[in-house]
Amino acid sequence: MSITLRPWQDGDDLRLLEIFGDAENPQQHQDRALLRAASDTPFTRCLVAEDAGVPVAAAVVSASAVHPQRLWFYVETAASERRRGIATTLLTALREEIGATSVDVPSALKTRFAEPSRGTEGFLTAQGFAPIQTSRRVVVGPGSLAVPEFTEDGLQLQDLATGSVELTGMVQRFYEATHEWDPAQVSLGRIQQLLLAPETGAGGAVVLRDRPQAAGGRILSFAVSYSAMRDDEHITEVLLGWNPDLSETEAQFALAGLLAMLTTQHPVELEVDESMVPLLPIIDGLIHTGHARETLTTRILATDA
Repeated sequence: MSITLRPWQDGDDLRLLEIFGDAENPQQHQDRALLRAASDTPFTRCLVAEDAGVPVAAAVVSASAVHPQRLWFYVETAASERRRGIATTLLTALREEIGATSVDVPSALKTRFAEPSRGTEGFLTAQGFAPIQTSRRVVVGPGSLAVPEFTEDGLQLQDLATGSVELTGMVQRFYEATHEWDPAQVSLGRIQQLLLAPETGAGGAVVLRDRPQAAGGRILSFAVSYSAMRDDEHITEVLLGWNPDLSETEAQFALAGLLAMLTTQHPVELEVDESMVPLLPIIDGLIHTGHARETLTTRILATDA
């Protein structure tokens, strides 16, 4: 095999795009952004494989400040060059770089791919990866859930600014509670930056309270809306979460009620992980009755699963 490896260089993104072609799905498009020049802060190592001087594949390992237990790993090989062992060669070389670095980084890796895998899962399993999570993008249609009953001194629906300290704290607690499978170290400021700042596309937030805020009403569930994804279908992306202090039954009630309000007129799209236990039966039930549909399924695997 006449394959040689070299570090990432400026312009490789355009060179490889010519070889790779368009991304097969939104997940692959997102992961290609991981390919970049090496650095120690955050720790990143990226290699390009060339055949007779022509780039044919690239791979990267990169640290995450929010999820520090594992390094992200991503590899992509041109379709015409697959099954030559290039991905294995790149992964082996990156593991050697991790072992040789003086930077304090974990040795465990995690990666993800969208289904159908086209052989990706077999390659990863052979390299010691095992599943740790499945994430789905789901569109929920309008009018599919019963709207809850609101009263003057009972259940309340309230708009909140995405900069609200109360909302930020609730989103932080929810995020940490639903990421035990990939432990998160995230401050209030970081949650704002990742999920609630205007730069993320966050346009507004609503919360469901058990009683009026002035009477000490607590947040039961929340939804943050982002920029419309497909204007012709009026679909809006939503982050839907709940108060982790609630029981599973209480959380299901709060989620169903808020989701019903969100979808009174238009569909919404949300991400549902296996860790979101109270939300799963609601979404699965809607899919079963045809009131919701999956648009993307992503599998996440790790070497220390």
